[in-house]
Amino acid sequence: MTDKTAAHRTATQVIEGGRRPEWTHGVVNPPVYHASTCVFPTLAAFDAALRNPGGGLFYGRHGTPTTWALEEALTRLEPGAAGTKLFPSGVAAISTALFATLKGGGEHILMVDSVYEPTRAFCDKMLAPLGVETTYYDPTIGAGIAELIRPNTRAVFTESPGSLTFEVQDLPAIAEVAHAHGAAVILDNTWATSLYQPSLPLGVDMCAQSLTKYVGGHSDLMMGAVTANEQWLGPLKAATARLGHCVGPDDAMLALRGLRTLDVRLERHHASGLRVAQWLAEHPLVERVIHPALPGCPGHELWKRDFKGATGLFAVVLNRGQRADLAAMVDHMHHFKMGFSWGGYESLILPINPASIRTATRWHTNHPMLRLHIGLEDPQDLINDLAQGLERYAAATAENPVA
Repeated sequence: MTDKTAAHRTATQVIEGGRRPEWTHGVVNPPVYHASTCVFPTLAAFDAALRNPGGGLFYGRHGTPTTWALEEALTRLEPGAAGTKLFPSGVAAISTALFATLKGGGEHILMVDSVYEPTRAFCDKMLAPLGVETTYYDPTIGAGIAELIRPNTRAVFTESPGSLTFEVQDLPAIAEVAHAHGAAVILDNTWATSLYQPSLPLGVDMCAQSLTKYVGGHSDLMMGAVTANEQWLGPLKAATARLGHCVGPDDAMLALRGLRTLDVRLERHHASGLRVAQWLAEHPLVERVIHPALPGCPGHELWKRDFKGATGLFAVVLNRGQRADLAAMVDHMHHFKMGFSWGGYESLILPINPASIRTATRWHTNHPMLRLHIGLEDPQDLINDLAQGLERYAAATAENPVA
């Protein structure tokens, strides 16, 4: 990265990243290259490609200007990054980053207990049979993670904040300990993206994201990415190639299109999310709102230190009722719909039970919990929708006093 590029502000980076003239040929966006076979005009050109398969067109799985443009644009958003690789999903990105740190059986990784459930499943169902042991740890452990590090610990995986319970981790403290013991630090940065939490300056070695979420932004894309520093880009590239990961050019185009508006969309998610969260915090049926940007929320001071903004995903714990009572609320929402994922333009509501997937720490609530994604609708319309839904919930819980 040149000094001139480094000086560009984030809003400019998301617009200009990856738009090299040799890739765009005079149009604004890089063309969509559908490619498998790439042909070579001479034996010398063929032999040169064999010596450096990542140095240009080689075979479709190794990339084209469409995917290179997206990789370069994502790399420019992380100060100190050496490169980015793309994957068909966020889970594929995370699993490949973990594989990149492993060399054989008998190894150990530390995994945050608030991690995305498919990441936990990968550790328990895929890595464990391969002889890799996973220890789950308290997301608030900070420098105390030194007590869990072993001589064979290869990676410390973080997710800050967690995507269900939203604990903010002390990444610099964790990274200092991990690096002192030769372990890599991997972050699932999907909640904040590199715009709101540039993570490599915090000590992270590989930053993974589900581009399905905020970068795509329109709920029509499945893709993941890992951005790595110089030390870990080589192992990441090797693991990507050996596992055969690649993405389709049309999906890469959608991700590039979403990236160009990411800065302005996140501003709206941030503002609307806070407005709705603050309204919910005052509602008589709400026990607590778990949103890192709210003063008083656990991890808020770390959020202020490390983040440039918040996004639209947070959780709400209700103060009465049981899961069955939620039907009165969620079955009749007008703007909020039930569905997995988040980060699109639409608002979502999802009943959750984090206690069912925690092993190192205890998560307990007496009453139902909801995860909300605040989309790009008018926030007052969303508040009205929630107000009506909570009225229905109040009536349902009144009819079921045993709850």
